[in-house]
Amino acid sequence: MSDIPSDTPSSAAGGPETLSLGETFRRLRETRGLTLPEVSARIKYSAVQLGHLEACDWSRLPDGVPLRGLVRNYARFLEADSAALLQLLDQAVGATRPPTVAGGASAARRVVQQADMTPRGEPAHRTWAWLLVLLILLAVAGGYAINRGWVPEEWLIFDWLKALRP
Repeated sequence: MSDIPSDTPSSAAGGPETLSLGETFRRLRETRGLTLPEVSARIKYSAVQLGHLEACDWSRLPDGVPLRGLVRNYARFLEADSAALLQLLDQAVGATRPPTVAGGASAARRVVQQADMTPRGEPAHRTWAWLLVLLILLAVAGGYAINRGWVPEEWLIFDWLKALRP
């Protein structure tokens, strides 16, 4: 006797059953005796997202590359053929492959560099460096001005600042 539930559809010719992506994931997970929260704790996707994936509720899941990543990570965790499951995903929701970058490696570098940019077009890691340089310059200029006697005595409210005077 088959262990396939009778309420799942099979092909009209009486051939092997074609499972949906979600049903495939559910069966693989249940075969390993895992619950959605257990899988969620291991692959860092929420149990709700995994439930939507198993229910093939595509409207509640992200599109494109994030969805492919979810399917790939879930398949790897269940030790399943991720390429075959990604093909099932493409059949279910249409092509979800990431766009290819024309122009080779230099174009790919430009895409990566653009991803590292802040909204104003300046790389995010340089903002803090400029702020640090500016603060150091202000401290040096202030110390020099105190040492040269250009700052009035009443402005120096701390004893350690008064000690900087000659």
